[in-house]
Amino acid sequence: MIVKTETVSGVARRLNVTVPTSRIDEQFEARLKRAAKNVKINGFRPGKVPMSKIRADFGPGIRQEVINDIIRDSVFEAIQQEKINAVGMPNIEKVDLNKEGLVYEATVEVYPEVTVKGLEDLSIDRKTTEVSDEDVDTMIENLRKQRQTWAVTKGMAKKDMQATFDFEGTIDGEKFDGGSAQDFKLVLGSGRMIPGFEDGIVGMKAGEEKVIDVTFPEDYQAENLRGKAAQFKITLKQVEKPKLPEIDAEFLNLFGVSEEEGVDKLKADVRKNMEREVKNSLRQQLKQAAFNAVLENNDVEVPGAMVTEEIGRQRQQMLQQFAQQFGGAQNFDQSMLPDELFREQAERSVKLGVLIGKVLEDAKLTVDQERVKAFIEETAQSYEDPTEVIEYFNSDKQQRAQIEAVVLEDQVVDHILATAKVTDQTISYQDLIKEQQAQRAGR
Repeated sequence: MIVKTETVSGVARRLNVTVPTSRIDEQFEARLKRAAKNVKINGFRPGKVPMSKIRADFGPGIRQEVINDIIRDSVFEAIQQEKINAVGMPNIEKVDLNKEGLVYEATVEVYPEVTVKGLEDLSIDRKTTEVSDEDVDTMIENLRKQRQTWAVTKGMAKKDMQATFDFEGTIDGEKFDGGSAQDFKLVLGSGRMIPGFEDGIVGMKAGEEKVIDVTFPEDYQAENLRGKAAQFKITLKQVEKPKLPEIDAEFLNLFGVSEEEGVDKLKADVRKNMEREVKNSLRQQLKQAAFNAVLENNDVEVPGAMVTEEIGRQRQQMLQQFAQQFGGAQNFDQSMLPDELFREQAERSVKLGVLIGKVLEDAKLTVDQERVKAFIEETAQSYEDPTEVIEYFNSDKQQRAQIEAVVLEDQVVDHILATAKVTDQTISYQDLIKEQQAQRAGR
């Protein structure tokens, strides 16, 4: 077999393959003989059909099968012979059978050969955060608010109070769909309603009626209401003020703290959880900053087959999320998730994977099993029975492999940071939370 290789691009090779006629003839004759033993033709006993009859009736079809099989086998032989690191399936073109033999072209995408440059030129911000006593107190207050109850008051409705009311909306004196409700409950200041609506209820008392004037935003979800001026008749039925639970034995018990251990133990536990979450969050931010810097400093061409595979993985991941949220995604119309929805992120993910893989190779990094052990132990501390969790991760090969992948990524980040220009920046815990909320809102 003769193979000539051409470079089409950084991620594609064209193979010109010539398979000798003797290989085709040899396989063709062998298959004819096998067919002669099994074929059934009226007037002939099994195995007694003349070879000339077999050749005439079945020869063309058998020869085509032989050609197809030889192309399938020989293209992978050619890829191995030329030591090509192929990705995806080869594309076969220009098949011809002539006096030289079976000749065809095969275009195959290859894993990109890259050089990661400029790690020493990267600029990366590394943020640090300290959890203060005030932050802990704020978190405990939030825990109380999550479990607050409501107490009826005869006073005026104020921000953060819950109002129960009827409302009826009109535009130019005409009612509109969705503009009316009865016994509607709303925490004032929550921002659930259009601008001006909640402010109009502030200051009212139970039993009062009021008409408020508001204007629907230009980007309101109902197109027919966008920018329209409306009036709402409000009948306030009940006002309730929030009632926070006392930090007593019952409240402490909700968080596994006994009355004897008291609020100091609760604060210590809350601080420990906050510090663990901060550490994980900052570690993830730092990892993302390091990877972004590498990606921005290195342009790499990647094969379409790898991008297509990553698109499929991301689509499947989204379908699994739908299944978890909505109790099944088998009837979900996948046409609503076209390739273009994932392409940009998939290309980025593939490029980053290639670059980080090269960093790993260049630095000769292998998984630090001591770090894996420490990671598992740290993760287990957030569970009720850490020992059971540790045993689970150590006994489940798939789970342990996932943790090893995370640890190896952390080792790559450490390698990048040791080479790059790193600027440390201290921010408050509250500012960190605001950054996270802004990032989630921007997704």
